[in-house]
Amino acid sequence: MSEFRIFETEEFGKTLDKIPVPESRFIRRKLDEYVYPQLRAGPFFGTNIKKLRGYTPDTWRYRIGRFRIFYTVDMVDRVEFVLAVDLRRDAY
Repeated sequence: MSEFRIFETEEFGKTLDKIPVPESRFIRRKLDEYVYPQLRAGPFFGTNIKKLRGYTPDTWRYRIGRFRIFYTVDMVDRVEFVLAVDLRRDAY
């Protein structure tokens, strides 16, 4: 079974650009070193992953400290779409 591909949406890029530089660097480092390798292997299971209820299409969140990354998964094309990043207090 092949790995998933990850696509960052324009909305994700915009919200990441609005985050102060030290925090956005922290998020980018975590994404590159931990989050994306884990999501490529399996996007549904992990201690920081949770499926959100009441969202169509199905949406998951990944916890990175006080930030949350939101993504959807296309199982047919094996692509994950990273939708947004937000502070936990503002995310829900």
